[in-house]
Amino acid sequence: MVKFLVARGRAWAGLPALALLGACSTLPGSGPTAGEIRRGAQPDRNTVGFRIVDFSPQVVGDVEARAVAADAAQPTLASLARSGRNDVVGPGDVLTVNIYEVGVALFGTGREIPGQGYDASARGEPFPAVVVDRSGAITLPYVGRLEVAGRTPAEIGTLIEGSLRGKSQSPQALVAVRLNVSDTVFVSGDVRKPGRFDLTLQNERLLDAVALAGGAVNSAEDTVVRFNRGNQTLEERLGRIRAGAADDLVLVPGDRIELIKRPRSFLVLGASTRVSQISFETGDLSLAEAVARAGGPNDAVADPAAVFLFRYDPPAPGTAAAQPVIYRLNMMQPSSYFMSQRVAVRDKDVIYIANAASNKPAKLVGIINQLFSPIVTATIVARQ
Repeated sequence: MVKFLVARGRAWAGLPALALLGACSTLPGSGPTAGEIRRGAQPDRNTVGFRIVDFSPQVVGDVEARAVAADAAQPTLASLARSGRNDVVGPGDVLTVNIYEVGVALFGTGREIPGQGYDASARGEPFPAVVVDRSGAITLPYVGRLEVAGRTPAEIGTLIEGSLRGKSQSPQALVAVRLNVSDTVFVSGDVRKPGRFDLTLQNERLLDAVALAGGAVNSAEDTVVRFNRGNQTLEERLGRIRAGAADDLVLVPGDRIELIKRPRSFLVLGASTRVSQISFETGDLSLAEAVARAGGPNDAVADPAAVFLFRYDPPAPGTAAAQPVIYRLNMMQPSSYFMSQRVAVRDKDVIYIANAASNKPAKLVGIINQLFSPIVTATIVARQ
């Protein structure tokens, strides 16, 4: 058996060095080296059509300008702003109506005082709950049908009084809203107390409605507001809406607000200290901060001169498809640390830290050592 191991060791030792180095390409690794990525960009291998761009001050400036242009092109909630009234009656509202009369009354029995005639003191007659119908009208005895939608309770009272003139002595009508259905907004989704909320003359805003609903269940940066007004629907991240700003819309009746959990994240792959999917957790995140959250390049296996940012850039003028681009950051150059602070990470970006080119030969040497250690040991034992 010892002779067999010694013979096998001699056979391995006789293999050409080039053959052993060629075996490096089949060794396992966490991803390609910088050289392999560059070779993958050659036309005969690049089926995706990506390009590799080294970060420079000019490139960073172009990336910032494209980010600003892309943000400006996105419609915001401010584009939905419009005025509206929340003090008028609409279909479905429930009203209370009280009519006050003096003397001989239509809605109450006149009280005669002996020797003095009828009691001239005013008396009120409450009506049962009056519901505004689908067409926006109500019907009252001796008054008939009244179109009340779009009118305030005071205006409705004036209409009732006008219809009773000549039928009643000095009629006075007092109208109030018992159940408000039309002047409301709806808040749903990832809030603690979803429901329908009344609007008042205080001109409540979007963030006020979210607060009335108990606030968002998740963090503002992980939450998207889907706002529906009429036949228009827009989305905006809750963390970007500031109280009193243009995007903090003044609400109008019928608005619908839905909060949706949609966290932003980026991926860190390759020879990093921690390969993972990492949430932003903050409003904006720079490339420097993103690399730091991943623990940075692994000293033992990483090539700090080859940190790559994989992303799809917005379509170029005249094109419809987004452009796949690989940006390269050389962390061996001090200027790169300044540039990386200016590059904003986007949702679903991929940060790849390349393996050092020396990793695979080192792995091969380690494997060979593991293979030959028993043989060497056996040889030594056999000679003793």
